[in-house]
Amino acid sequence: MIGPVTDLATPVAAPRPRPSWRRAAPALLGYAAVRALGLLVLAVWSAARDESPVRLLSARWDSLWYTRVAELGYGYEVRLPDGDVHSNLAFFPLLPWLERAGAALSPLSHAEAGLLVSAVASLAAAWGIFAVADHVYGSRAGVCAVLLWAVLPVGIVQSMAYSESLFTALAAWSLYAVLTGRWLTAGLLASLAGLTRPVGAAVVAAVWVTAVASFVRERGAPAGDGAPRWRRALAMLVAPLGAAGYVLWVGHRTGGGPLGYLDVQAGWRNGFDGGYAFARFVAGKFTAFPSALAGVGLVVGVVLLGRLYAAGVRQRQPLPLLVYTGTVTLLALCASSYFGSKPRLLLPAFPLLLPLALALAKLRTSRSAWVLGGVAVASAVYGAFWLNGSGPP
Repeated sequence: MIGPVTDLATPVAAPRPRPSWRRAAPALLGYAAVRALGLLVLAVWSAARDESPVRLLSARWDSLWYTRVAELGYGYEVRLPDGDVHSNLAFFPLLPWLERAGAALSPLSHAEAGLLVSAVASLAAAWGIFAVADHVYGSRAGVCAVLLWAVLPVGIVQSMAYSESLFTALAAWSLYAVLTGRWLTAGLLASLAGLTRPVGAAVVAAVWVTAVASFVRERGAPAGDGAPRWRRALAMLVAPLGAAGYVLWVGHRTGGGPLGYLDVQAGWRNGFDGGYAFARFVAGKFTAFPSALAGVGLVVGVVLLGRLYAAGVRQRQPLPLLVYTGTVTLLALCASSYFGSKPRLLLPAFPLLLPLALALAKLRTSRSAWVLGGVAVASAVYGAFWLNGSGPP
C-alpha cells in the first residue's frame, strides 16, 4: 500500500506486520551493497594515495576524540593559540562506552571497536528506517527510504567511527516505538539517544509532543484503562534522562552549573544562534564569482530541505516524525558550528527522505534501480574524495 495511514495527531497507525528480518531483508541487503560499494571505492582511492582507509574511517577528526574518551576517560583538552579550548567533554559518552566494551571483550583496538559499532549500528539504523517507512507507507517505500539514506552524498559517515549511525538507529527505533504505542521502549531509546549526541533532544521532543497531543485528544473522554496513560507519562519522564544526566554531570565537573556544557561547546565555537552565522557564511559566498556558485548551491539546498519538510506535512506524516525532523533540521541549520559539517548533522533527519521514497516507490522497479544505482556510484566517488580531503566531515 502506498499512502499515509496516520494523521498528524495519531501516534499509532493501522496494524502492519512486525518488522522481521525477513520483511526487511531487501532493504538491508540493498543497504549493505551500497555501503560495500562506498568502502570499495574508498579503498581503491586511498590505495592510489598510499593512504589507509581504516585510518580514514577510524582515526581522524571526531573519531579520534571518541577514541580518546574510550581509552583515557574525560578530562583531555587542547588549548589553541587563539585561546579556544577544545575539551573532550563536548562528546557524549555512549559511543565511547561501547568502544571501551568492544576493546575489552575482543582483540580489537578502541578505534577498530568503533568501526564495528558503527557497522552494526548502521544496519540497525537501516532496519529502523525501514520499519518506520513500512509502518506508515508500506514495504516498497520502506526499501526506497533505506536506499535513499544509504546513497546520501555524506553516506560514508555511516561507516565511520562516528556517532551518527548509532544515534540514527536509536532515534528510528524510538520513533517506531511511538508510532506503535510502545511508550516505555520509546522513552528508553530516547534516553539512550540523548547519551549519544546533543541532537537527542529531537527524539525527546518527539516523545513529549506526541504524548501531550494524545493526552489533549483524550481530554473529556472516559478514562478506561489507565495503564496506557501511565506508560506515556513514564516515557516522558525517562526520555530526557540520558541527555539531562550527562549535561548536568558536565556542569558539575566543570563547575559551570546546569549550563556548564554550553561553556564547553563555546570553547569549540559551537552554539545556537538562530542561523545567523550560517546566513552570514552563505551571504559571504556571493562576494566573488567562483564562490557564488557554492552560495547558490547552499541556498538551493536549504530550499530543498524546506520543500521536503513541507511535502511531509502535506502527506500528513505522523506527528512524531514531523517533530523529530523539524527539530533535527532546525538544530543543524541554526547552529554556529563548522559549516562543512551541516550535511553530516542532517544525516539523522531521515524522514525528510520519505516524500522522495514515495515517489520512487511509484516507479517501475527497473527504473528506480537505475536511479538509485547511479546515485550510489556518485555517492561512493564523492565519499572517497571527501574522506581523502583535508577538511573534516
